[in-house]
Amino acid sequence: MSLAQVDAFYETLISDQVLYEQYFRQCCRRGFFGSCHWDKTKIVNFAASLGYSFTEGELVQLWFESEPILYENSQALSV
Repeated sequence: MSLAQVDAFYETLISDQVLYEQYFRQCCRRGFFGSCHWDKTKIVNFAASLGYSFTEGELVQLWFESEPILYENSQALSV
């Protein structure tokens, strides 16, 4: 059930450019050479503020253990 919440959260992000930009600013910490380090706690909290409920472990599970999800509009989200 919660993996479905993680998936729904990312579906929402890719469908709303303004929301994605807020997510990016709040949850990404810039590293050397412009790399992005995602803060799992901030992502979970950001998602919770939008009504989604999942844990950091479930987030990581979706990131690394599930089948790749290809989104039609993912190129439109480049920041």
